[in-house]
Amino acid sequence: MTGSEPVTPILHDQLVADLRRLGLLSGMTVLVHASLSRVGWIIGGTQTMVEALLETLGPSGTLMMPTHSSEWSEPSRWRNPPVPAESFDAVRAAMPPWDAERSATWAMGALAEAFRRWPGVRRSHHPQTSFAAIGPATGALLDGHQLGDAFGETSPIGRLYALDGHVLLLGVGHGNNTSLHLAEYRSDWPGKLWHEEGAAMMVDGERRWQRFRELKFNDDDFAEIGQSFEQSLPGVQIGRVGGAESRLFRQRPLVDWAVTRMTDLRP
Repeated sequence: MTGSEPVTPILHDQLVADLRRLGLLSGMTVLVHASLSRVGWIIGGTQTMVEALLETLGPSGTLMMPTHSSEWSEPSRWRNPPVPAESFDAVRAAMPPWDAERSATWAMGALAEAFRRWPGVRRSHHPQTSFAAIGPATGALLDGHQLGDAFGETSPIGRLYALDGHVLLLGVGHGNNTSLHLAEYRSDWPGKLWHEEGAAMMVDGERRWQRFRELKFNDDDFAEIGQSFEQSLPGVQIGRVGGAESRLFRQRPLVDWAVTRMTDLRP
């Protein structure tokens, strides 16, 4: 550390004040996508950030985060790195069954992984695109998450829409906004495609390779859709939480806007 420039530490009380200034209120049901590194040097790291979010929401609020496990998927579709075709069956046979408590998140960031392990947090039962939540609306958000509906009506994303909940983008943009996937299910465009997916799961007490049909997602236009939404409709509150530019908004208007944009503009 010798010779480096001093960095101002970010404390719990500042995070709570910043979240409240942004518009996060007690009693809200909110989905958080976050890049903790962009917030800055938080004293206490992920623990402090989760505690600040929970304090701001209060006991009547519900906090949800994505806890996806993309490794539990069809190996023939893996690209980073790809799997040789002769190994597909071996990979499927060797994959341990997905477990809500033991299967870690993948590429979700430190905050989501810490939240997954937080006391009292529950996780939706989907091997690839689970979400975790704590608070009074947890059951309404997580129960009944079906295979083949990663971000659709039975998913926590669809349930957040039904509850008229909020989304907090904490240091990330709309490119990371999973709520836009719900719009993909609801919209139609000429190139809309589906593919076969699979994952190892426990079914009736036995490990099985579960196959299911899933939408082929495309997030290439998410940033543009989010930007056009902000420019065209009021309601997105933008401010800083620590050092991170952040956004708070109701999910429903964004999804409704995105359905129209995707239907009209996607090839």
